[in-house]
Amino acid sequence: MSDKLCFTPATELADRIQAGDLSPVSVIDAFLDRIDRINDRLTAYVTVCDERARSEALEAEQAIQQGEKLGPLHGVPIAIKDLTRVNGVRTTFGSPSFADHVPTADDTVVKRLRDAGAIILGKTNTPEFGRKTVTENSVFGASTNPWDLTRITGGSSGGSAAAVAAGLAPLALGSDAAGSIRIPSSACGVYGLMPDFGRVPHGASNVDAYENNLPYTYLGPIARTVSDAALMLDVIAGPDVNDPFSLPQAPGSYRDVLDEEISDLSIGYSIDFGESVISTEVQSTVESGLQYLSEAGATVEPVNITFEETWEERHEALERILQARYVGLYENLRRDSDVDLLADDTEVTPEVKSRIQKGLQIDTRELADARRIRTSIYREIQSAVAQFDILATPTLGRTAFELDTDHPTIDGVSVHPMHGWTLTWLLNLSGNPAGSVPIGFSDDGLPIGMQLIGPRFGDRDVLKASAFVEQTLPWDGSYPPTGITEAEG
Repeated sequence: MSDKLCFTPATELADRIQAGDLSPVSVIDAFLDRIDRINDRLTAYVTVCDERARSEALEAEQAIQQGEKLGPLHGVPIAIKDLTRVNGVRTTFGSPSFADHVPTADDTVVKRLRDAGAIILGKTNTPEFGRKTVTENSVFGASTNPWDLTRITGGSSGGSAAAVAAGLAPLALGSDAAGSIRIPSSACGVYGLMPDFGRVPHGASNVDAYENNLPYTYLGPIARTVSDAALMLDVIAGPDVNDPFSLPQAPGSYRDVLDEEISDLSIGYSIDFGESVISTEVQSTVESGLQYLSEAGATVEPVNITFEETWEERHEALERILQARYVGLYENLRRDSDVDLLADDTEVTPEVKSRIQKGLQIDTRELADARRIRTSIYREIQSAVAQFDILATPTLGRTAFELDTDHPTIDGVSVHPMHGWTLTWLLNLSGNPAGSVPIGFSDDGLPIGMQLIGPRFGDRDVLKASAFVEQTLPWDGSYPPTGITEAEG
């Protein structure tokens, strides 16, 4: 029974807790027990707040008994990515330099979750400062994929996606600067949503309030169902005076979108999103999924996306912008935390150090050229999206590869090890909202995801389309080996 509870949708947990049909204490105990039994195989969590979570669950139960006003996530467990600060809980950013770091304040998004009644189970694994598209670091090691423990989870929100997929949390918070919500969601077979830029504020604890457009960096939900993601987004969305990019409050609830008519949806699809390499298996699965969506009433048409620049030129623009961002990270940590990431005695992954060093050598002309290419990308994507309600692509060019792979290939073709196997990062240059929805499995049982891209300020369109895919190609009953074998046992 306890394992079955761990795969219950967050919306159902919230409703049953509020109705008095389910005890917050029993819910938290079930998840903590499962984490204790399974997490050492996954390294999804790097810090577990067992005593604190149990204490808060007891308080949540007492609040129900006393008839207090309850928030929408009252008593619902949640996992927080280890790049996001939680007051009083170790937050390492995946870095040895912060292995014992304990913040004294919550990030804004965490405060909103806690104010809504959510109970934090722990912090989830991430590469150092979110630098890589696989989740591993020298503090905790690598996270493993619940569908195959020899495979990657993707990154950088890999611990969060693995936790949700394996029934170690019904909801998890992710962040996304080049695909870090969507990549692991696709690899782990869960739903990940990157809402409008500014929809979820980054908040007061950010030293540099302007860094999050270098490139567009988002906070968003990872969940097993679209409705669960909408429930979480309702809580964390909204303006914040501390974030200069935060958007005004959107009208209504995101959950209301899921009840709207969706059979007349128009979908434009690009299999390669402008010359990305795609495996035969991924392509056939995505095309099969699109056929099902067409049969269910959607209008599905191919769209030709042609960028002015080559893949290499576009990716170099992304790298230049990220390098500039990491110079800011370097300077902020050196000034405010007395940590010099380039010092000889500081243990830092080569990827982080290299990005900072290259960033320090960039001149203003190179940044201007990167912005010009970014503008070109923006215009082409807006032109494509404007023709349809939603734009669809594969999320990844292939399924999750083996943990010890440094140079992934796609059907024998070598690709860029960081982003050559992903189709996500262009949206962090253009600013479009996007989600990754599970649509099927490879022959060896690994999840395959479809990326749904909306117009600027169209995260409701993404949710609406995601709900249509979920209804047409339901995935909620799919459980990875780390879940279903023990759930039935």
